[in-house]
Formats: sequence, structure tokens, C-alpha cells
Amino acid sequence: MTQGNIIGYDINEKTCQISYYNEQQLEPETLEADTENYQIPLLIGKLRDTWAYGKEAKRLVSVKDGFAVGRLLSRSLAGEKIQFGEESYDAVWLLAKYIQMSLQSFGQIDGIVFSVPKLTEEIAQLLRGIAVRMNINKNQIFVQDYKESFCNYLFYQPKELWQYDAALFNCSRNEVHAYMLRRLKPNLPMSQMTFVTVDEVANAHMKELAAVYPVLNEDKAKEADERFCKFVQSVFEKRKVSSVFLTGEGFENNWYPNSLRVLCNGRRAFIGNNLYSKGACYTAYRKKYTHIENPVYLDESKLTDRVTLNMRVNGQEEWYPVVSWGNHWYEANNQWEVLTNEVDELEFHVESLVQGNLRSEIISLEGMPKRPEYSTRLQIETLFLDERTCRITVKDVGFGEFFPATDFQVEKVIHLGGNDGKFNSMSS
Repeated sequence: MTQGNIIGYDINEKTCQISYYNEQQLEPETLEADTENYQIPLLIGKLRDTWAYGKEAKRLVSVKDGFAVGRLLSRSLAGEKIQFGEESYDAVWLLAKYIQMSLQSFGQIDGIVFSVPKLTEEIAQLLRGIAVRMNINKNQIFVQDYKESFCNYLFYQPKELWQYDAALFNCSRNEVHAYMLRRLKPNLPMSQMTFVTVDEVANAHMKELAAVYPVLNEDKAKEADERFCKFVQSVFEKRKVSSVFLTGEGFENNWYPNSLRVLCNGRRAFIGNNLYSKGACYTAYRKKYTHIENPVYLDESKLTDRVTLNMRVNGQEEWYPVVSWGNHWYEANNQWEVLTNEVDELEFHVESLVQGNLRSEIISLEGMPKRPEYSTRLQIETLFLDERTCRITVKDVGFGEFFPATDFQVEKVIHLGGNDGKFNSMSS
């Protein structure tokens, strides 16, 4: 692994931010747009034959012969075309151009996780498609929301910071949202695994912040501080909170000294605006190098069933997950090659966190050519047809020049239970 090829990419309607894994420091580092500023404007522009992005594109807004385009995410999702003179550009093409230009200093990218404010299947497909066209391995491209990025950031912090609940306050210019990380207690007894989720527990529209930002108005700041202080107290009521994280442009001015004292009372507090990109970078690192992820982040959109196959991995026999808890179903397609030792069938286990049960699914290998010990090589592929239906395909791929591949292939469709609206029953 070389430095800089594991990327966390925070992207929203206005800006992007890039964190990369620093091999020397063994943690993510955030790319600076300016001195101590990590936000890169989500703008792409062109002046004659030269393309520009970010702050360079922002300068083209007032240039007569140039043009600059923003709102690239929503325009791409809407399938818009952008006209400039006699030229027409697909918004998706412009977004792909922007992402490619913003990552051009990193060379080969071995893993990337995009972090977005709210995740939909459409956004995931859009960003994954762009990354695939950049020749990034499709199995190392993931998309997650800000809540999951917060969660993965915390996983790499000292455990005392999330011994109990951990709070996140996200403040824009007129709104503040409060989130709480909590542990889950699934029905299936798996004491060695930790499951967590992040809930939005409160939000408020604060018109006082409009006067606080960007110029500090002392009277309005006191009003905003007093209201935010009451908001914080209501969020913390009857909760045991280990740590607090503040992020968002609304926290850039020091208008909340009284609220800060409440936030820091008996708990550690942190402020910064690169939490989501760092969290995404940690996720990219986990996906690339962690065999079985623990802790596991879950929400209503994640798989709460997993499918395992008994095999020997790195000399250890275990039930290896071919479908893991905590993945989105549209990101759970995968492919493996295994060597088998004269077996007539493959037994898969399906474990449900919500239902609290385990069942076996058998795939018969009847008709598979008999070969000497450990010279039968099979390709196992998982393909999700929808959020509850997984098709497992087993193929004979031969064993080099000794045993050519045959046309043996068998499929089995496995039905998963899903959440059944019972996700929140896994309370801590």
C-alpha cells in the first residue's frame, strides 16, 4: 500500500473534501484547499479550452468568456444538460470531470468511500459509476451517509469516547441537528460482535444564526447561545454521553461560550470540519484491509442478515461471510474463488440479527467432475436481485492446465428476512 491511495471523499451540493490514508501517521490526513481550509467548492468551469474546478472555477463566474457550473449532484441526478454557447454538457459528465480533476494528484486509487448528507440508491449508483469509469476496482467503491462516516470515525478513536452514547451536533447557517451514537443489542447472541447505530434525536431552526454568521453580532450571538444551550440540555437529558463532536460552518464563530461549558461538563468535546471525509477514509481502509468488520454499523437501510460459508482462511477454519451484516444490498455483490476437498455440497448459514435465528441452505455439487484433493476450484458469486433476495452462483473454473474448466454451474436463490420494521427493537 502506498500513501494516498485510500480515499474518503465528502461531497454535498456546495463543496467536496478529500481525506487520504497517511501511511506514516497511520491515520487519515485531509487535503487543504487553502491554509487550514479543507472545503473545495463544488464548481467546475471552462475558459476557452482550459478546465478548472473548485476555487479556480469560482473565479470564472465573473469572467466574460468563461462559465462555471454548480449544484452538480442534484443536476446529475435529474439528468440535466448544461448549455454554454454552442456546447452542451451532461451534468453527470461534468460531475465526473470534477471528481477526476480533484483526485488527479493521487495516481492509482485502491479504495474510495464517498460520504453524502443523505444516501439513496440513485446517489450510490451515480458515484459508483463515476469511480468505475476512473478504473477503480468496483469491489472497493462504497457510498455512505454522514451518520455512518461519524460512526466509522469514532471506531478509530479511544474507546472511552464511545463507552456510552456519543453526540454529534451539525450546525449550518440557520439549523442545528443533533445525532446520537448508541449500541444495539441484536436478538442473535453474538457477544464478540459490537453493533451500533446513529439516530437523529433533535433539530432546531435558529434564525439568530443568520445574524451571527459571518459577522459576529453580539446581541444576536447571546440569544443564539442561550437557545442553543437549552437545546443541548434537552438533548442530554436522561442520557449518559461520553463525548461530543461539533461540525458545520455554523460553529465557525465563537458565539456559544455558555453552551460549550454545558457540552464539556463531564465529557470531552471536539470541533472540526473534516470529520465526514476522515470517517469515510477510515471506512475505505476497513473495507480494503479488514477481514471481518467489528464493530458493525447498522441502520434501517442495511442488511441485518449475513450469509457465511465454512472455509479455511489464513490457516484458520471459520464461517466466512460471503454476505456481511451492515452492507447495503446493492453493494453486497461479490465474487470469490475457493479450493474444495472432495465435497458433495456446500452448506451456507444465514444468520438474522432481527429474527434471532440461524438456518442452513445447501447447494448440491452433484454432476461436478471428481478430481484429486484440493484441485477443484470453484467460483462463488453473490448477486442481489433486491433488498431481500440474493442469488448465489457456483461455477467450475478448472485448475490451470491440469484440469480445464467445465460448464458445471449451479444457482440457488436465498431469501433474507430483512428488517420487517423491527430494526429499532434492537435497543441497547
